Amino acid sequence: MPSWLIVFLITLGYLFASLAIGLAPGRGASKSTEGYVAGDRSISFILLYFIMGASVFSAFAFLGGPGWSYSRGAAAFYILAYASVGLVPWYFFGPKVAALGRRHGYVTQAEMFAHRFDSRAIPAILAILSVFAFIPYLVIQMRGAGYVFNVVTEGRVPEWAGAAIAYGVVLIYVFRSGVLGVGWTNTFQGIFMMALAWGLGLYLPYRLHGGVGPMFEAIATEMPDMLRGPGLAADGQPWSWGGYSSSVAISALGFSVWPHYFMKIFTARDDNTLKKTVVFYPTFALFLVPIMFIGFSGVLAFPGVVPADTILPTIVTSAQIALPPVIVGLFCAGALAASMSTGDAILHAAGAVAVRDFWGNIRPGSLSDAAQRRWIQRLVVIVGAISYALALIPGLSLVELLLLSYGFISQLFPLTVMMLLWPRVTRPGALWGLLTGGLITIVLNVFPTLAWGDIHPGIYGVVGNVIMMTIVSLRTPPMDASHVAKFSTTPAPHPTTQVSSA
Repeated sequence: MPSWLIVFLITLGYLFASLAIGLAPGRGASKSTEGYVAGDRSISFILLYFIMGASVFSAFAFLGGPGWSYSRGAAAFYILAYASVGLVPWYFFGPKVAALGRRHGYVTQAEMFAHRFDSRAIPAILAILSVFAFIPYLVIQMRGAGYVFNVVTEGRVPEWAGAAIAYGVVLIYVFRSGVLGVGWTNTFQGIFMMALAWGLGLYLPYRLHGGVGPMFEAIATEMPDMLRGPGLAADGQPWSWGGYSSSVAISALGFSVWPHYFMKIFTARDDNTLKKTVVFYPTFALFLVPIMFIGFSGVLAFPGVVPADTILPTIVTSAQIALPPVIVGLFCAGALAASMSTGDAILHAAGAVAVRDFWGNIRPGSLSDAAQRRWIQRLVVIVGAISYALALIPGLSLVELLLLSYGFISQLFPLTVMMLLWPRVTRPGALWGLLTGGLITIVLNVFPTLAWGDIHPGIYGVVGNVIMMTIVSLRTPPMDASHVAKFSTTPAPHPTTQVSSA
């Protein structure tokens, strides 16, 4: 049997296993919108741990992580830095947010903001922003899946077909099972990714250099700049500490408030589940350590690979390594796991946000609970189709758009903190803070020379956001004290388990 066919069959076997695991939980959840979006608020610690971990470590990490360590050296360690602290804010505001969700029935982030600020504009704006931020992120996942299929089958499966096969499976289980399907497949995919990453991450340095230690010793001798912090910038020049630190900071701020992550707070079974997830979450970042080993292993052994993000499949499929077809097939499945475990969470969140936050505020009360669930499922398909169409456009640059989206998403962090900790914040203050932060982020992305140094534009946006929100809130009448008290006092305790009766 040809090697490429073995690889292809192993990959198909992985996809069928993912489909079976993703479909099974759908039979256990209620048929309500809460069951589809929040899993009846019954998600356990293990499921939440893997939902968050596998959702974050995407095809971009699986392919881009080795690419960064291969081309930019120590700069790649910033990923470890923000991944370690990104969920820390959940420890402090997560239980409060979850309690508010149980009391008022929230299943999305913007629903909470809408209620707190008595505003339809804020959630509608956030819904539009979120969906536009999701699409380029999802396109990257689809392109990663298509590229992996194409490489490991020696070009016999075109990229468009590979992306269609992988995301056809994702659409089916997300459509059918909602967040529980996402949770169980992410658990399976997360375990698979970690096992494969550590296997390749230890084997390839040993095969090419005699071990991890000898590999770094050789790099330190021949290319010492690769191992000097903070590493290299995209143009190959030394990255400044300001650029490095601000990239860590903006990533950490945005990490905990991305809508498809934040929504998972509402799925937790209890406060203990949330806090344990935060405490143990940095252990998932260990997945990135061997991924970086892979990139470093190619620095001296495979010079000049362009683009750098292809270094992992280049090494795995090279004659110099001569891996058995079964191992190459498992690599393909692991890369697909990274792509699908992020893509399914994004698709699920995009449908929920579009229906609950946008339409629910444009035409409140116009959809029954059953109709909401149907429309969320339809939007899952529509967003998937739009993202797939964009993924087929050759040469379309999405990196700048994704970075711009991250700068925008980070503006939600001060709004979340102010809402929970400062009763004096008002609706005009929240709106003007968001608009100011977003505008600053846009301007500094379009005209980067206006910023001091190479500080991430989103940092300036967050600072402007906080200042404007504070000034406008203090200069506008306070909101009704009895209404605000619902958000500044701890809601009533919630039983350990609860299933929606809706």
